[in-house]
Amino acid sequence: MYFSDEMQEASLGLTRKWQDEVKKTLKNNPDQKELFSTVSDLEIKRLYTPEDIGVPGEFPYLRGNQVTGYRGRHWTFRMFSGMGSAQNTNERWRMLLREGQTGPSTAFDFPTLMGYDSDSPKSLGEVGKCGVAIDTLEDFLALMKDIPMDQVTTSMTINPPATVLWAMYCAAAEINGVPLTKIGGTIQNDMLKEFIAQKTLMCPPGPSVKLISDTVSSN
Repeated sequence: MYFSDEMQEASLGLTRKWQDEVKKTLKNNPDQKELFSTVSDLEIKRLYTPEDIGVPGEFPYLRGNQVTGYRGRHWTFRMFSGMGSAQNTNERWRMLLREGQTGPSTAFDFPTLMGYDSDSPKSLGEVGKCGVAIDTLEDFLALMKDIPMDQVTTSMTINPPATVLWAMYCAAAEINGVPLTKIGGTIQNDMLKEFIAQKTLMCPPGPSVKLISDTVSSN
């Protein structure tokens, strides 16, 4: 985003005027406390400007990762879907893509969310319900059959086994001849949410957060 010298000077002028007004106001109405902070004990500044939060499309993306927002580029259209076998879900995905969906969104079954194979005694009665069952790379290849991985991004709602499912996704791309530089998508990998809400947790908080850190650092 380009700011002319005139625009920058006008902005600075407004900021200086505001600062003068703050000084006058504080003489009669001082702040109620010395420090205002977030629940994470981060200081809340009195004023935030583009120098603090940047501009759209630039790191650290506090104003979004698209330069012009979504005035021209559409949101990715996804329907959260997955049930039964990898083949069942693949059929559903291909139908949705034909009908206008622009990226798959994956629902995994409870055993997959918990890191269990479908033949585990603990998976009894839950395989393929409320999501797709994925045990092996072979399953994942069936899930992605005829899905143009270099043309769509895939959302995977998965937490504790996120690193494993992400590795399967990368392996499926390579096997299908798609370079890793051409694929994209998201894994949820929000371990703390598992303890507070969904309860599909595999490890205590410490090791769980370590899994998140390892996933981010290896990207």
